[in-house]
Amino acid sequence: MERSSRSASALILLMLVLITTEIGTMAMEDRICQSRSTEYRGMCLFDVNCDNICKTEPGFTGGHCHSFFRSCYCTKPC
Repeated sequence: MERSSRSASALILLMLVLITTEIGTMAMEDRICQSRSTEYRGMCLFDVNCDNICKTEPGFTGGHCHSFFRSCYCTKPC
């Protein structure tokens, strides 16, 4: 009885480790890095304009207006 209990515990622990590893990998893949645009000039009022400018900057896939001062921030996968 004790041996089957130990085996069940080991199996549950193994499953938890595998699930946690998979979730951690997915979270790392979904991270988005952002950086203030070097090309956008003026106050950022529309996300569409910021997005278009950021797509022309090397390495960035999009952008959005952000912060109290309405700056354009470009985004890319980390």
